[in-house]
Amino acid sequence: MPIQYPDYRNCIANLACSLLKHYGITPPNATLPMADELLKACPAKHIVVLLLDGMGMSNMEKHLSPDGFFRKHLIAPYSSTFPPTTVAATTAILSGMTPNQSGWLGWVGYFPQVDRNIVYYWNVDNDTGERMTDCNVPYTYLPYRNLPERIGETGPAAYARLPFLPPYQPGNPPSFDTFLRDVESLCQKEERSYIYAYWDEPDHLMHENGVDGEEVGRLMRSLEKRTAEMASRLKDTLLIITADHGHINNHNVEIMDYPDIAECLVRLPSIELRAANLFVKPGMEKQLESAFAKHFPDEFILLTKEQVLFQQLFGTGENHPLFEGMLGDYLAIGISDIGIAHNAPEHKGNHAGFTPEEMTIPLIAVKC
Repeated sequence: MPIQYPDYRNCIANLACSLLKHYGITPPNATLPMADELLKACPAKHIVVLLLDGMGMSNMEKHLSPDGFFRKHLIAPYSSTFPPTTVAATTAILSGMTPNQSGWLGWVGYFPQVDRNIVYYWNVDNDTGERMTDCNVPYTYLPYRNLPERIGETGPAAYARLPFLPPYQPGNPPSFDTFLRDVESLCQKEERSYIYAYWDEPDHLMHENGVDGEEVGRLMRSLEKRTAEMASRLKDTLLIITADHGHINNHNVEIMDYPDIAECLVRLPSIELRAANLFVKPGMEKQLESAFAKHFPDEFILLTKEQVLFQQLFGTGENHPLFEGMLGDYLAIGISDIGIAHNAPEHKGNHAGFTPEEMTIPLIAVKC
């Protein structure tokens, strides 16, 4: 497969920075020129950012018509973060920071403060399943202020809508129609407003089914149709539609099936299955490198921590003070269709690697 690196002058963090600048807030990174032009050319009382999880450019091109609502209103493709995954990329659109700046790196982060691999969103030890009860580890050590909070302080009303957070009930998410009606109702208020609206599809279905099936196509066409119907009813609104990453078909290999790799490791990998963060026992570096070259000559790029930092894979700008301590000695990045797992569910579709399909996302905009 071809390799695609993130473009930190043309990525989802830059979109957030354009929004911050639009509301008079100094952004932490460069803005996105095409978003700056859009915000200037299309003044509106309400700005809505609708993020459809996993709807990368390749997935749109596979399942949606060029004449359909999404592709017809495409401004341009642009870049996710590295890794191209929800934790890293949605934190970027919520903060304007790249992963090296926020410390929100992927599904699982190694936190040296507690010496555990922690699932960011769940606050549980990924290796044992134990819930962390003393504190919410990610938010304790890596707090950040999001765009709705910051924009709300400048005068406009600002809202975040996610199906698993209030006003919705935990464990009882709304339908997509209900979700969009709620967004629409916010746009009917007289106040100026900014609305961030996150929806967890088509990511969930593509994890389960892979990226090719007709069920995925039906879902994406439904998301497109419902969004177009909402847009037709909006007034004085700039609707921006994007994604956090794309998806490819994927299968996992079990790291314990490769004892010459597993015996080198201090702890189980973290970050992502396609961006495996590896802490290595002293003196076993050469064995790890040889074992990876033997078993995965064309499936992964294996980089040292020094190479990762030099190449600024997780972003440019000043690193978060805790960032380097969260990185292992090596990072194994997927460039084929394989993820490295340990007792993980088998995902038929996945992301977080170095392919264009994972890295390239759409910027779609409609002035309503």
